[in-house]
Amino acid sequence: MRFQFALTLQALWTAVCQAAMQHYPAAWGHYDVCKSQVYSDEGLTWDYMACQPEAADMTQYLKVTLDPPNITCGDPPETYCALENPYMCNNECDATTEELAHPPELMFDIEGRNPTTFWQSTSWKKYPKALLVNITLSWNKTIELTDDIVLTFESGRPEQMVLEKSLDYGRSWQPYQFYATDCLDAFTMEPKTVQDLTQHTLLDIICTEDYSRGYVWKYDKTVRFEIKDRFALFAGPRLHNMASLYGQLDTTKNLRDFFTITDLRIRLLRPATGATMVDENNLSRYFYAISDIKVQGRCKCNLHANSCVFDKEKLSCECEHNTTGPDCGRCKRNYQGRAWSAGSYLPIPKGTANTCIPNNIGPVIRPNVSSLGVANRKEARVCDNELLRCQNGGVCVNNVRCNCPSTYTGVLCEKSRCESELGGCGGADSGHAPMTPPSSPQLLLLVLLGSALLRAASC
Repeated sequence: MRFQFALTLQALWTAVCQAAMQHYPAAWGHYDVCKSQVYSDEGLTWDYMACQPEAADMTQYLKVTLDPPNITCGDPPETYCALENPYMCNNECDATTEELAHPPELMFDIEGRNPTTFWQSTSWKKYPKALLVNITLSWNKTIELTDDIVLTFESGRPEQMVLEKSLDYGRSWQPYQFYATDCLDAFTMEPKTVQDLTQHTLLDIICTEDYSRGYVWKYDKTVRFEIKDRFALFAGPRLHNMASLYGQLDTTKNLRDFFTITDLRIRLLRPATGATMVDENNLSRYFYAISDIKVQGRCKCNLHANSCVFDKEKLSCECEHNTTGPDCGRCKRNYQGRAWSAGSYLPIPKGTANTCIPNNIGPVIRPNVSSLGVANRKEARVCDNELLRCQNGGVCVNNVRCNCPSTYTGVLCEKSRCESELGGCGGADSGHAPMTPPSSPQLLLLVLLGSALLRAASC
C-alpha cells in the first residue's frame, strides 16, 4: 500500500510541477472573441476581451480609380507586340469586344483562368514623353495589413514604380516603397532590400532593385511590398513569436500606423523595355499589364469588434464593448462614464477590452436614508453585476459600494491593501504570499494530492 501511495504521490507532484512550468503556446490565438459568459460570486456575468476581425482578401471591397481616366487600352482599338519578340504583333485590345477588352476590374478577378485575364494600358506611343499611370485602391475605411502586397504583371515588371499609402482617405500620401532598375538614377536613393532593415529602421522608406532588375520576362512577374518580412523583425523568421509583435504594435503608434491604410496608390513611371535602349520604331511593345493584385488585411476596429460587414458599398465594424462608429472609435451614448480607449493586446492571451462604461446617472437611493434626516439623497452608481463588477471577491452593496475582503481595498476592491504597507505585498505581515497564487489547474491538482494523502492515511 505504501508503494502504491508513493507512486500516486510522485505522479501528482510531477503533474503539479509541469502545470507550474507551463508557457503560452507559440500560436496563442487571434483575438476572435469579444466576450464570454463566466460564473462568479455574483452569478453569471460577462468577461470582456480585446478582439479583432479575421484577415481577409480586401480587394473584394475596394474601389479602383485610374489616372489618366482614358489610359486603359481599346478605345480606339490597338494592336500590341510582344516585349520579347518585336515581330509577334498579334495581340489586339478592343474595348467594344468583351473577349478583347482589358478593363481595370480584371486586376481583381479569379486567378487561374486560361487564357489569363488582365488590365492593360495604352502603348507608349507618345515616347519620349513618360508613360505615367496612377492606380488608386480605396476602401473608405481604415484597413490593417496582415500579409504582403503582391502585384502580378503580364507585360514585364516596370522599370520604375512607387507604392504609396494614405491614412486620410486620399487627402495626403506617403511613399511605402520605391522600385527601380537603378535606384540612384531614378530616385537618388541607395538600393536596399527588406533584409537590410532592423527593428530600429523598420519604418524607413527604401528603394529596391529586387523586382525590376534582370529580364526574365516570362517568369519574374511579381512585385511585392514585404509585410511579413517586417513582422518577422519582431516575431521571428517563421512568425512564431507573434506575442512580441503584438506587444510592439500595442505600445508604438508609429508602428501601428505604418501597417494601417485607407488607400493604396500604385504609380507606374516607366514600363519594362527589356533592353538598354527603347525601340522607337516599335513602341507598341511597351505598355503596362496587371493580371492580379493581392491585398490581405482586416478592418481596423480598435480591438472592439470581431466582425466587419460590407453593406451599401461600405465596410464598417460590428462594434462590441459599448463602442460605436465605423472603427469603433467612440463610446455609445449613455456609456461615456470614462474616456474612450482602444483595446489592448496585452496582457496575452486575452488582452484588455477597455470597455466603455455607463454614465454615472443613478439615481440610486441608499436604504433608510430618510431616517437619517437626509431626504431623497441621490448617489452615483459605483458597482453592478455586469460592467462594474467588484473584484477579488468583493460584493456590490446596493450599487453604491463594494464590500471588500480584508486584504483588498479600492472602489472596486482592485488594490491589495498591502501595497501601502511597509515592505509591500511581499512583506512578512502583509497577509499575502510573495509568490504568484496557483492557477486553476494547479489548484485542482493540489486538491487531488490532498485527497490522495487522506486516503493513504486512512489505509
